[in-house]
Amino acid sequence: MRKGIHPNYREVVFLDTASNFKFITRSTIETEEKIKWEDGKEYPLVKIEISSQSHPFYTGKKIFVDTAGRVEKFKKRYGKK
Repeated sequence: MRKGIHPNYREVVFLDTASNFKFITRSTIETEEKIKWEDGKEYPLVKIEISSQSHPFYTGKKIFVDTAGRVEKFKKRYGKK
């Protein structure tokens, strides 16, 4: 591999601003903010609006719509006669 052409791949903390949930992972994303993690080290911080802790699908607050009823209604109205 050539030197100097690849982005800096390092550990980064992502903060879900909706639920105040933090997790650490590796990323190449660039950021100016930093945060002190539980291990005492300082890591770059990326703020996100939604994660698995606040997304309706993962929290169980998602409402499932009866699409079969809608499809049947559409076919009845616009289907072949």
